[in-house]
Amino acid sequence: MRKWINYFCPLVMIFILTGFTFEPAALVEVPEALKVNEPTEVLFPQNKTHDRISVVTPPFLGNSYVGFKEALAFRESQGDYFVTNSLGYLGKYQFGVGTLHLMGVYNANNFLNDPVLQERVFQINVARNKWILRRDILRFSGKYVGGVLITESGILAGAHLAGPGNVKKYLRSYGKKGFKDAYGTSIGHYIKKFSGYDVSLIMPARNPKI
Repeated sequence: MRKWINYFCPLVMIFILTGFTFEPAALVEVPEALKVNEPTEVLFPQNKTHDRISVVTPPFLGNSYVGFKEALAFRESQGDYFVTNSLGYLGKYQFGVGTLHLMGVYNANNFLNDPVLQERVFQINVARNKWILRRDILRFSGKYVGGVLITESGILAGAHLAGPGNVKKYLRSYGKKGFKDAYGTSIGHYIKKFSGYDVSLIMPARNPKI
């Protein structure tokens, strides 16, 4: 009897297993919204220079002054304190040597290697531009110029790009006297991109220095 069981048990198991059928897994259809139909942009290092071409998005830090300065810094240099662009603008906020001299900084190498100094210079420059543009901030905030809502932070961002004098011309001509930097970025673009931040923390100051 034991031999009979040992002989037939494997046959029974084989018969049971052959009763199951295995079907290939069904194909999953990729939703149309998730399909990639165009090549994606790729950012790559270019000898530690940035030409104001941003293809990634910075983290959102809110609409406070910190959010404003970090968003602006990311647009300028991706937040890199130690970068110099192809036109010689320096640091996290891409200051020119002439602007640094206005604020009492005369050693570009020291500036480039001192993050604390760079943050102080940025804050002082915002205060200086606030003073120069104080009447225009009062006059134009809440109005539309060139189809763009004007805000205090947008005006200050435009001044960082092009200088307060060019922002005055842009606003007082209602967008007719525009300005673009060497990379094609306009005052109107900066006014729109950096609108709506709360920069009331920085008080206007006449001719501030380090």
